[in-house]
Amino acid sequence: MEAMRAKSFTITFVVLAVVIGGLSYVQFKVKPAMIAGFMSAPRPVNGVSVEEARPESWTPRLAAIGTFKSVPGIDAAGQLAGIIAEVAVKNGQDVRQGDLLFRIDDASEQADLKSNAATLKNAEIAYQRQQSLTARGVASQSNLDAAVAARDTAAAAVERAKVIIAQKTITAPFSGRVGIRKVDVGQYVAAGAALISLQQLDPIYIDFQAPEQFFGDLALGQTVTAQVDLLGGIKVSGKIVNLDARVDRDTRTLLVRAEMANPDKKILPGMFANVDVEAGKSRDSVTLPRTAISYSLYGDSVYVVAPDDAQKGFDGPLHAERRFVRLGETRGERVALQEGVKSGEKVVTQGQIKLQPNAAVKIEPDTGLPPQNPRPLQ
Repeated sequence: MEAMRAKSFTITFVVLAVVIGGLSYVQFKVKPAMIAGFMSAPRPVNGVSVEEARPESWTPRLAAIGTFKSVPGIDAAGQLAGIIAEVAVKNGQDVRQGDLLFRIDDASEQADLKSNAATLKNAEIAYQRQQSLTARGVASQSNLDAAVAARDTAAAAVERAKVIIAQKTITAPFSGRVGIRKVDVGQYVAAGAALISLQQLDPIYIDFQAPEQFFGDLALGQTVTAQVDLLGGIKVSGKIVNLDARVDRDTRTLLVRAEMANPDKKILPGMFANVDVEAGKSRDSVTLPRTAISYSLYGDSVYVVAPDDAQKGFDGPLHAERRFVRLGETRGERVALQEGVKSGEKVVTQGQIKLQPNAAVKIEPDTGLPPQNPRPLQ
């Protein structure tokens, strides 16, 4: 029994010794050799596309969303209530100043006008008679004064009837285009009820909000460009004609109004446009494609390709340096940098997602997709 225990202990000891020896061999011989092999193996080279950072002279621009507004635009309405007797305009028709739009039934006023005209005629005859009698000393001055008062009262009654008839005749106060009429013949309308929209389309205003920091760079007569995406991206230009007298305390923005030509009258009030204003003096900046920027919560960065050997330059092995940058203005597919990259340095534009700092790289042709058309801001 004792011999069997001793034999089992010996076997167990030998097995443990073999296992421990094997583990020690792997830990102190095999593993260091593997690590040394990995360290001595050539680094994988990542293919990237690059573009040189280039200097550009950019004039500061204000980008905003603008809304077109007619110059002027109203809802035509009548001053008096009544029944629509005539509609003289079609929906969407261009009209000139003074053209008849609507006529409210004025038969009663026409009758009053005839009656008042007859009264005026009789008063005029009476006045002339009294004037003749007074000149001959037959009638007193008081009779002449009464005749003058009766004549003037009758004349005022005629003028009042004419004014009421004119108020029931609604004409275009300015040239423009009418919208869809809101009433038809025979319909009763109240005083002041809107009958039809009238908008002057050429020229046309565009209103937009400018941040208060641009106040010192905006001035009357400054050029404004508006891109109308709803009309295929057409661009129209105009001049600033008004700056609001106050800055909105809630949004800290200033209302700006520009006037633009609209000869074909395609632009309608209420449409929006992307507004661009050159505000301030031009300044030099280093710019990069937007695809070169890596955005993160810890800061924006780019990868700059640099040679491993300064003497061999870009003909020798290359590596990618990660640089944190401060971004400035963005225009289209390019971004201005405030710091981080110098003009002429080669910046990775495609393939940076697979890079680590100081990774080995090789420059390949740019195979990226072409930039997409910018989407509207609204």
